[in-house]
Amino acid sequence: MTYFEPILETMPRKELDVLRLERLQSTLNRAYLNVAHYRRAFDSVNILPEDIRSIDDLESLPFTTRDDVEANYPYDMFAVPLREVVRMHSPSAKSSKPVVTGYTKNDLVHWAKLVARYMVAAGVTKDDVVQVAFRYGLLSGGFGMHAAAELVGASVIPTGVGNTAEQIMIMQDYLTTVLVCTPRYALVIMDGMKQKQVNPKALRLRIGVMGGEPLSHELRQEIESGLGIEVFDNYGSSVVIGPGIAGECQAHQGLHVYEDYFIAEVIDPYSLKRLEPGERGELVITTLAREAYPLIRYRTGDITSVMKDKCPCGRTHMRLSGFYGRVDNSFKVKGVMVSPNRIEEILAEQGIDTKFQARVYTSGAREIIEVLLEVKEGLFFDEMRAQETFIERIERAMHAGLGVRVKVRIVPAKAFVGKGVVVDERL
Repeated sequence: MTYFEPILETMPRKELDVLRLERLQSTLNRAYLNVAHYRRAFDSVNILPEDIRSIDDLESLPFTTRDDVEANYPYDMFAVPLREVVRMHSPSAKSSKPVVTGYTKNDLVHWAKLVARYMVAAGVTKDDVVQVAFRYGLLSGGFGMHAAAELVGASVIPTGVGNTAEQIMIMQDYLTTVLVCTPRYALVIMDGMKQKQVNPKALRLRIGVMGGEPLSHELRQEIESGLGIEVFDNYGSSVVIGPGIAGECQAHQGLHVYEDYFIAEVIDPYSLKRLEPGERGELVITTLAREAYPLIRYRTGDITSVMKDKCPCGRTHMRLSGFYGRVDNSFKVKGVMVSPNRIEEILAEQGIDTKFQARVYTSGAREIIEVLLEVKEGLFFDEMRAQETFIERIERAMHAGLGVRVKVRIVPAKAFVGKGVVVDERL
């Protein structure tokens, strides 16, 4: 087994727990002194940072929610002066008010190291050519993967997402060995290869580092057999840091949480009580070394469970079994989080007040979001041209507000009764 930071990744549990507590106490003090939201949250339960004397004491502190983060837009969650923030990212939109996360110079260094850990765990070396087919921009995924691959010493091709024909040409001509992308975009690339009659076995691809959306067992098998590569999963949260919270090793037995940088809890989303290993619940993350943007007990909304046994790879950090959807009805498409609440907001902004359903499905290798609007009085058109103009207007508003393209369709009244607000027909 290979490690990027062997001392930290294989640290004995007692030493690791001491390090975590030291970093936790430092984080709590920084947050209390510099972030008004956390000062109010601590005061609301009559707790000071020095009252937290163990990792278990963390349970006495309030949770941080997405609503809390949005309410402090843009900079009120920052724990350092703006002059010390050298990078900002904004997670995919879930509401009308975005989230801004900040990074100090040290945050960026730590972030690259964290992602490098699971790249090395997947077998990436300085001899590899890494093609990063993630979005670059306000979303954090592409930058995190890019910096980590450079830190490992690999050659990096920052292709971004889209222009699949060119992606395939680059794989052929630039001798790509590692593909970094979302699982669904890997399917799009596979579909493009079939159309261009490109044999994946003729390429030098050997590893796929997937992220940005859940990776099911079936989806993993389809990608591995279709591209002839070994696929590795990882987990990140763009609110917390981006990619780099947890990653899979070559044993393929869960995702290692980098516990020297994060405390991970799994809670019952209704009782809010911490669950035992093996029980599925909502993942809660506390950062331990974030300077610009510390988060304490942040509810990610992602469903997972903690694994009990040790991993044969020798890493001592806890593992998550995988991810099994969301606590809310949110879903990811092309690495972008979409919330039915945001869809409802956009419809309201356009003067539309009717029942709707978001249907997510695949057409070939491509993901499609279709928003079905139920016909009601005031939402019916005799003329096809008027209906087409209406649909085009709503689709433009959806694209602007969600960051992904959406198909809009008007359906008869009660056409989707009892089927839920979100119907995800993907694997």
